[in-house]
Amino acid sequence: MKNSNVIYGDGTVTSPNGFQASGVYCGLKRKNKDMALLLSDFPAIVVGLFTTNRVPAHCVVYNKERTALGSARALIINAGNANCCTGEQGRQDNLEMARQTARRLGLSADEVLVLSTGVIGEPMPMQKIRRGIDMAVDALSPHGGEEAAHAIMTTDTVAKHFSARFTISGVDCTIGVMAKGSGMIHPNLATMFGVFTTDVDIDAGLLQEAFRDAVQDSFNMMTVDGETSTNDTVLIFANGAAGNPKITDKNENYKIFAEALKMLAVEASKAIARDGEGATKLVTVTVSGAATKEDAVTAAKAIANSMLVKTAVFGKDPNWGRVVQSAGASGAQINPDAFAVEFAGVKVAENGGAVPFDRDATIKRLHSNEVRVKIDLGVGKASATVFTCDLTYDYVTINAEYHT
Repeated sequence: MKNSNVIYGDGTVTSPNGFQASGVYCGLKRKNKDMALLLSDFPAIVVGLFTTNRVPAHCVVYNKERTALGSARALIINAGNANCCTGEQGRQDNLEMARQTARRLGLSADEVLVLSTGVIGEPMPMQKIRRGIDMAVDALSPHGGEEAAHAIMTTDTVAKHFSARFTISGVDCTIGVMAKGSGMIHPNLATMFGVFTTDVDIDAGLLQEAFRDAVQDSFNMMTVDGETSTNDTVLIFANGAAGNPKITDKNENYKIFAEALKMLAVEASKAIARDGEGATKLVTVTVSGAATKEDAVTAAKAIANSMLVKTAVFGKDPNWGRVVQSAGASGAQINPDAFAVEFAGVKVAENGGAVPFDRDATIKRLHSNEVRVKIDLGVGKASATVFTCDLTYDYVTINAEYHT
């Protein structure tokens, strides 16, 4: 349950104190903004989590090295080109992006992180990149968070940005986030970025723990198409500008911060799933009655990634057999004589078999833009929830024409 003392809204990465951002168009995409810049006015603790893909983009390798240092001030992001599988030249181009941004901001290159997203395997158009960096620096503003959120979009149809406001020991504090992602989305990070900012003053180790927990229950519990990208990254910058008493142990202040961070991560993840390429529905898959948490997660992800389940939801078909089939094939324990299934709040199976239900009324419920699919495995007490979307004709069209 959300903490009633936390106010969630449509703020941005510049909602917390001490952050500036910008979003500009420099010709990397055919149209719309394609380069973003984030700057903390003060040194910030930074934590990053990255793709599990064995072919990481140059920015992922670079950012892993830089976040290991524990602090950063700026983040430059380009859309339109992933700078992945581009060899030594791509590595040098990534370094140049960091160095030019640092020079323009008066920082050390070690204080600048880099994110790239777009087509894999094409050389970076560095003339446009250089111009874009200069434009982004010139456009920096404490009110530039929305422009930045627009600039990181690729096949996204909407910009994704949110905020959470709360008090710690009487001090107003804020977390902001911008995210991108629409296709090539799969648990353990996928073609998506999540960039968080906060003005909370917190111990680095505690920030890392809270962030890992938040990502595990959000970005790592989201799937659109089962494809894990080469560039996936989530980052958090904490600059302490709120001036709260520093959080140094897991006290009530830590709990407030951690809960707000997790709920914000969940909102960003749901927004990505809802905006899946060609999607018409956000689908929430919940598995309960599992023997272990691992089994619950395994079954939930299998159902969420099932093309048969996703197309059934798109077709408004309460075909519960597809849900059971996916759970059973996942390897998770399931009691064939005790499972139960719900579609859109309607129980369609119980005690391992069909039950009477109003099919027409259920189909009407499946017209909603948010659909819940639930299955109780009938084995234990563990549960898990995964966010996904339906699979439509438009997904094929978008991805068939993506490169051209």
